[in-house]
Amino acid sequence: MRSGLLRVMFWIGAGLACTLLLSSFSLEAPKGEWRILTPMPHKRSEVAAAALGDRVYVAGGLSWFGVTSRVERYDPSRDRWEEVAPLPIPLHHAGMGAVGKKLYVVGGFTGLFSWTPLQTVFSYDPSTNLWTQGALMPTPRGALGVAVSGGKLFAVGGLGKSGNTGANEAYDPAVDRWEVRAVMPTARDHLSVAVIGKTLFALGGRLRSNYATNLSVNEAYDPDENRWSLSSPLPMPRSGTASAALNERVLIFGGESPEGTFRDTDAFDPKSSTWENLAPMPTGRHGLGAAEIDGKIYVVSGSPVPGGSFSDANEVFSFK
Repeated sequence: MRSGLLRVMFWIGAGLACTLLLSSFSLEAPKGEWRILTPMPHKRSEVAAAALGDRVYVAGGLSWFGVTSRVERYDPSRDRWEEVAPLPIPLHHAGMGAVGKKLYVVGGFTGLFSWTPLQTVFSYDPSTNLWTQGALMPTPRGALGVAVSGGKLFAVGGLGKSGNTGANEAYDPAVDRWEVRAVMPTARDHLSVAVIGKTLFALGGRLRSNYATNLSVNEAYDPDENRWSLSSPLPMPRSGTASAALNERVLIFGGESPEGTFRDTDAFDPKSSTWENLAPMPTGRHGLGAAEIDGKIYVVSGSPVPGGSFSDANEVFSFK
């Protein structure tokens, strides 16, 4: 009788232990989920990406055939891609943002072996399927960060003719004019940027395009005060990343180092100045793009290995 009671007590205890263990695993599981969607029609890396309305646009980049001017548009409601008018010139490592009903591709490099930094701005009108050129950016550069705040495009950092630059220049599409703003404290390239409210966050990056010199710096820019401040550093040094804002947080995806590409997804909360690790990407890569539509971030293209390679990845992250 006693041995039977002991066996019952043992199995009850074991069951409770398993329940507690599974509960702790579920509590510790990273937040968010990923889904794999229809791949891009053409494999690329070092692209520019942005959302306009309910579509994701991917422009330029590097491919098996060299530098491309290709522009592809993704419709999430139909999980379908289509090609639209190409850029006026082939380019890579550019930035892109949307203001009003138009897209703007800023800076980048031309050339496959000798990268020439650009100061061009090209705007795209989906109603006419045409690209037009705007006023030249004051500082030519590629591998920069571009984000939109207050109806203006802010172009920060990058690699210019004489090395890294902390240039911070604002483009107003309404008047086709650039304005030089306060210089970013840490000059760097291959950074990513995102905006919460009006504040722009410049995340990570590297020095002189060398991913062995990755940085974990996180600097915040207030366009109203025209002032930079230091925020909590990234959990690890990263460059070649993509960023987007979601749920009042800045999310950063992917990147590369000499050891390989990253699958990491991390979120920065400006209110608490803390970082949180989220569900990892299905495909680790750098030179990718990210764009948010209706509470989901579409993470596209990129290079699965450090240096030069290409992918047609199209993966979407959400907190649901």
